[in-house]
Amino acid sequence: MIAPRRRRIVLGCGCLALGALAPGAAASGAWHPPARFARPDEASEEGGLWGMFDREEARLRRSAFLVRDKALNDYVTGLACRLAGEHCADLRVYLVRTPHFNASMAPNGMMQVWSGLLLRAANEAQLAAVLGHEIGHFLARHSLERLRDVKSRAAFANFLAIFFAAARAGNVGQFAQLGVLASLFAFTREQEREADRIGLELMTRNGYAPGEAGAIWSQLLEEIKGDAVTYEEYASRSVLFATHPPIEERQQMLSDTAREIGRAEATRVGADSYRAALARHRTEFFGDELRRRRYGETLVLLERMRKAAADDGELEFYRGEVFRMRGEKDDLDQALSAYRHAEALRGAPPELFRSEGLVLRQLNQETESRIAFRRYLELKPAAEDAELIRTYLPRD
Repeated sequence: MIAPRRRRIVLGCGCLALGALAPGAAASGAWHPPARFARPDEASEEGGLWGMFDREEARLRRSAFLVRDKALNDYVTGLACRLAGEHCADLRVYLVRTPHFNASMAPNGMMQVWSGLLLRAANEAQLAAVLGHEIGHFLARHSLERLRDVKSRAAFANFLAIFFAAARAGNVGQFAQLGVLASLFAFTREQEREADRIGLELMTRNGYAPGEAGAIWSQLLEEIKGDAVTYEEYASRSVLFATHPPIEERQQMLSDTAREIGRAEATRVGADSYRAALARHRTEFFGDELRRRRYGETLVLLERMRKAAADDGELEFYRGEVFRMRGEKDDLDQALSAYRHAEALRGAPPELFRSEGLVLRQLNQETESRIAFRRYLELKPAAEDAELIRTYLPRD
């Protein structure tokens, strides 16, 4: 998990932040994708920019944080390719296991999609909205525009020299490096508006319901409001939000423009196919989410997911885990209630009984805790923590 301070550095780059859409934007169909880009000469401004991100991409390919599951990679890459059209050949999609809501697109075609985003997107259309926005930056060559806006190239070069010297010395983490690089080319609001518009065009041309573009930001706002610490950061215009319009404005403008460009045939949502694609990784992604310790956000996320799958025992188990780990007043009772509810639902994991036993021990209900621990060992006798759990049981 990225440390809190490093999280602010990376997310503060504005990689994913969507700017407000311009009122009266051009009617649907006015935008046409450019032809594929030729690799720029290495001696040119753009060639130097590509080379810099090529080096970072080589580091990323070696990262232990990459999700290397072929099926999930094929699924997300396939979606990006459908959106990008003939530019698919120039994209490389990397799924990064880090529990924060983010995606980014580099000028050389390197796209990062973080597991926190995958967990939070409710369906394929919402993920298409985010990927389409990032592809929009790529197609509009916004990074090159930002490079040309750098007024002092000497200062820029000196900064990079210092930065990469620190990186070689081990003082800057890999994702912080990418975050700082991205922050050097933070897009303007006009560029964000253009990327928004392109993303909406791409998703509707591929049949996805454009209203889902605003929906994902509405969901994110609900999570922010559900956690006191996160909401305080948002309300104070922290690094995460300082350079972009408020999410409320962003969501409204996306929704307005979605209605403007809507096509009768653009109705695909893809909720079932999306859940199926993520099914194998949901357990590990939720484990990472819990380690963020933003329990208010996680409870809102779980409640939204439970509305779509009320009989999902694993979601109810994680709800119990939030209460158990948070440990505020009455949380142990709420955790126990969630675990017992999960027992009657499909897909509840064996770990449910381990956690139930731990809570019962804290509530001084020793007899019932032993019953729960024994049930856990019956279901998962080879568990890594089996020997530890046996120490909670009386010797025969």
